[in-house]
Parts: sequence; C-alpha cells; structure tokens
Amino acid sequence: MSIRFSVGRARAGLLVTCTSLLMLTAAQPAAPVVPCVRTFALDYQATVAAAPAGARALDLWLPVPHDDASQDIRELKIDSPYPFDIRPGQYGNRVLHLRLSPASAQPFTVALHCQVTRREHTNPLLPPAPGRKAPKEAADPDLNRWLAPDRLVPLDDSIRVWARRVVAQAGARTELEQARAIYNHVVGTVKYDKSGQGWGRGDIYYACDARRGNCTDFHALFIGYCRALGIPARFSIGLPLPAERGQGEVKGYHCWAEFYTKTTGWVPIDASEAAKNPDKREYFFGHHDENRVELTRGRDLTLTPPQQGEPLNYFVYPYAELDGRPYSGLSHQFRYRDATE
Repeated sequence: MSIRFSVGRARAGLLVTCTSLLMLTAAQPAAPVVPCVRTFALDYQATVAAAPAGARALDLWLPVPHDDASQDIRELKIDSPYPFDIRPGQYGNRVLHLRLSPASAQPFTVALHCQVTRREHTNPLLPPAPGRKAPKEAADPDLNRWLAPDRLVPLDDSIRVWARRVVAQAGARTELEQARAIYNHVVGTVKYDKSGQGWGRGDIYYACDARRGNCTDFHALFIGYCRALGIPARFSIGLPLPAERGQGEVKGYHCWAEFYTKTTGWVPIDASEAAKNPDKREYFFGHHDENRVELTRGRDLTLTPPQQGEPLNYFVYPYAELDGRPYSGLSHQFRYRDATE
C-alpha cells in the first residue's frame, strides 16, 4: 500500500507566457521587462534494487525542489511504499529521507510529483546605468560560504594567479567587469565536449587543463575564478527542459551559476549554454531562461539527516547507503508535461 504526501494548493490560470518589451518613445518611462514563465508537471522516480541478503539498514535520500525567487513548487505528492519525511537542508534545499531497517529484500520505487512554475531569472541592473540601484533581495545567510573553496574547486595560489591574469588582460577593474571577463574567458576557451574521461565532476583543474567538459566543469571554472578574486559565486543544479513545449523524458541534469556584487545583487550566468549557443552569449550573462527547474544549490553537501559517507559533490540524483556505505543499486527517471491551460 503506497503512502501519499501532499503539500500546497493548485494555482489557477498559470500559463506558459512571455511578453516582449514594448517599443517605447523618448517621452515614455521605461517599462519593466516581463519575464518569460513556464508551468509544467514534473515527475521524479527513483527505484531501489533489492538489498542483498544480510543487509541490516538502507537509507535513501532524494532532492525535493524548493520555492525561491525564480520558481514556485505546488501540489507536491510523494508515492512511497514506506514511511518517509521531508526536511530542510543546507542553503535552502529540501531533502526526502527514507530509512528501512531491515533493508528491503524486494525492489521498490519512490515517486515525486509536483507542479512547477519557473520564471526567467533576469538581473534588472544589466546593462548598468547611472542612478540605478541594486534590487532589494533577502540577505543570503550563506554569503561567506560562496567565497570558500569546494573540494574540487580549491582556492590556491595557482587559481588566484590564473584568475588575476584573466581580469588583467581584460582591463577589468570593478567586480562586475571582472566577473564578465571571467565569463568571456570561460565561454571563449572551454569547449562543451563530453568525450573521454574526467568531465562532469566539476574539477577546476581538469577544466583548466582539458579546456572541455560539461556544465559542471564550465561553472567550476567560473565559480573558482570569481571566488579567487573575492567575488561570491554559487552553484545550482537541476533539470533542463527543451524550449519546445510538450512532454517527454529528461535524460540528464543541468547546472548553472550566479555571482554577487554590492552594486548588482545576484547576477545569473550560464556559461555552458552560452558556449553551446554563441548567439546567446550576451543573454546568458545576466539571465537564466525559464526552461529548467532547480533541485539543489551548493556542492560538498551534507544531507538531512547526515549521510555516513563523504559530502556529496552535488545532489540531483537519488543517493542511498546500505549499512552506512554508498549503495549503487539505484535507477531514476525524470519526466515533464507542460501545462496547456
């Protein structure tokens, strides 16, 4: 018998909309840009293989999408054959945890369903203009964390030298100019290429040496160089959706980044999408499109309750431990379905 958990209320009338900025005459005040919005159903399914004979306990963790300034999560439902709970995690994340003791001798599936409304994330101060002030944002209690190293993104002398060289060559002085110089450097010198081995871990030294990789590698380089110069930068990971509305399976994850300055607040960037789509290079400095959903923020994560293994490099797929050791008997599937009315 399955257990169903439900949170939130349906929000009527949410459609996939995008209003273009109207043409303005010189006499008219500047109209606010209306962000693109996308509403869709998300299904996240995790299947756990039967535990081997003699296994004493199994712990399963799943990321649960959270509300923030760019997305609303509604109608959250969990189908599970066993009791579970959902707890707050680090950096505003949410974590589903399930513990079985003894571990199940039969495979089982936990399914998460929710309605997502994702808004295009745009920084209103780009491009900068005299007299414009940073948007009022809630203070980030983890701001110091976004200046600290990650295990695969150290802030050593080599990284600092390379970061300083990039901004010096660009003549960048302000933090905004420096972040832009780093973005241009990453987009212009790293190739989106998932061939061979080593990519996908977000290892800044791999990205520096190989000059290729996926979104994790692009943003490890961007975040590391920003932090090396004292510019807070944070990592987010979730799922990408194709721009065309419809329904289907999402085969893999996507990650992106933001950096912070006192004059702009948080600025979204997506260096890997810019590298794949050169005509959108300007757009992805200051924007995240609406074709995504964030599952978690940050790297080197300790879950809730804490796992016994090492901190997670990032958390987008299910994670399990069998008798306190990482368990690989997991599979997952993501599906989406756009709202039609």
